[in-house]
Amino acid sequence: MKISCIGLTKICFLLSLSVCVVFFLFIPLMKHGYLKAQPLLVCNITGSNRYFQSPLEVARLSPRSHNQSDVLQEWKNYSLQEGGLKDSPRVTNPLQIGDIFIAVKTTRKYHKSRLDLLLKTWISKAKEQTFIFTDWEDQELRQKAGMQMVNTNCSAVHTRQALCCKMAVEYDKFVLSSKKWFCHLDDDNYLNLWALLNLLSEFPHNADVYVGRPSLDHPVETLDRVKGDGAASLKFWFATGGAGFCISRGLALKMSPWASMGNFISTAEKIRLPDDCTIGYIIEAMLEVKLQHSNLFHSHLENLPRLPQNSLLQQVTLSYGGPESRRNVVRVAGPFSLEQDPTRFKSVHCLLYPDTSWCPHKKPSS
Repeated sequence: MKISCIGLTKICFLLSLSVCVVFFLFIPLMKHGYLKAQPLLVCNITGSNRYFQSPLEVARLSPRSHNQSDVLQEWKNYSLQEGGLKDSPRVTNPLQIGDIFIAVKTTRKYHKSRLDLLLKTWISKAKEQTFIFTDWEDQELRQKAGMQMVNTNCSAVHTRQALCCKMAVEYDKFVLSSKKWFCHLDDDNYLNLWALLNLLSEFPHNADVYVGRPSLDHPVETLDRVKGDGAASLKFWFATGGAGFCISRGLALKMSPWASMGNFISTAEKIRLPDDCTIGYIIEAMLEVKLQHSNLFHSHLENLPRLPQNSLLQQVTLSYGGPESRRNVVRVAGPFSLEQDPTRFKSVHCLLYPDTSWCPHKKPSS
């Protein structure tokens, strides 16, 4: 059967008309998003990235591949592996020092005067777990600390922006690790590793735990510029970074929408508060998790000589006063005089680790 040119033209016209009708019928569906690909809910805190089980997996993920959806997917799988975060049973496996990511914040100015002392004392007992976050590529420090020294490329000035820049790098570095706890310290803290293990062992690492010591006797009040328009205010507690604080991995991963990949800096800028305050804001105000107040953390803001000598070795962190308050140090009957050991860190270290090669092998004088 032959088809005339007029018949073929009619067929083509009808086919074209059918295609147009189908297209116009689907326009309302496309307009209302029924046929649109759904975006990833990167700010949904109920989803998170996979828990990195091996060093090879951690090494494979460079900072460039670390993003919010990765972190949030980890939180989801991590909580499933560990039995959930809410009302979870106590973890029976004993906590090891290798389970803790210890971040020490410092600056070029204090590499010699402060870090040399820490490297000689408590860091020597936790080299692989301790990362030093600084703002200068110090070759001498690099030789001592190796890859544990992290040059943040942040400013060396003591401003809110510079402090938040370093904290942001600390957070991202911890997320890429497989550690169960993130603990932040300053470079004028002595960390008692045994006391830290004892404290953190009281909490399940897969629960929402934020533990430290407030520097104020009342919560901070600020305008809500993150959830709201800044017209209303909110109150929250924060653990001072000068005394140190710790955050469980489960909780740290839930902080991702406000903390990962530069979001920590933008969050801090919105509320116009420094790094440790921003940590408290994210945890208490955004995630509604309460700070666990602990008197075992100590900063130079306290009256350190008032700490009872018989309880010194049970404290998690100790500190000392600066040039303007050199007498603000703990009282300890250690093997070194105040002139030999003005911070008292060496004396405390020798009481905790008497077999250390440079400690005097004799009973401490009273």
